[in-house]
Formats: sequence, structure tokens, C-alpha cells
Amino acid sequence: MTIDLTEKEFRRLLDMVYIGNWILNSTRGDDRFVDYDLVQEKLFALCDGQGMSALSRRWQGHVFPSRAYEDGGIHEAIADYEDAIFFDILAEELARRDLGLVEREPEDYADLQARMEDYLDEFEKNGLDAVSVDL
Repeated sequence: MTIDLTEKEFRRLLDMVYIGNWILNSTRGDDRFVDYDLVQEKLFALCDGQGMSALSRRWQGHVFPSRAYEDGGIHEAIADYEDAIFFDILAEELARRDLGLVEREPEDYADLQARMEDYLDEFEKNGLDAVSVDL
């Protein structure tokens, strides 16, 4: 298979593969999806031939994203996504709890959506400052 990419497109592809692999594997410990690691390795191995050798490093016979790549802002993009999705998930879970929908789907999503919007508005104004947990 041959894919023709510009230098900019190849760089974007590296980012997408890294982010995808991070989401799939970063929490799995030793139970990683190795096939995704191998695809990432294969793409980062192409960096040298594309004039992007600073983005990859070799270690114990494998190719990994370099420290420069990992410290270059990609984790800030991942963190932005995680922050956004955190509040969305929290709003939905709290709304489901409030409406008694923890174990089932609503017949009408309008109530759930409205309650979620209330929580999202609160989170937008105050972050987690207004959230409390009784232990």
C-alpha cells in the first residue's frame, strides 16, 4: 500500500496515531494492544526519511516518539480533550442519577439533556468548586 502525504499531512498523521494509541493503551499497563503500538512504531520509524528525525528515538531495537515530540504540546491536546470529556461524563452521570436513570435509558432524552445542560452550566461557571461528596 502506498499513501501520498505532504510533510504537514504526515506530521498530522503522527499526532492522530499517537493520540489514538494513548487513548487505547495509556491505562492498560502490561495488557496493551500491542498491534497499535506496532503501527505507531512503524509510522515513527518513517520520521528519519522525512527529515523529522527529532520526532523519533530508537531504544532496544524499537522506535518510539522522542521526548521532544512528547513534550512538544501533544499531551496538552490530550489533556484538553480529557478535561472536556470529564465534565461531559460527570454531567451525564449526575443527571442520570438525579432522574433515576442509572440502570436504564430514558424514554425521552429531553429531560436528561436539560439536566445535563444544568450541570454543564454550573461546571462552566465554577468548575468543581460547587461539587461535594459525602463520605
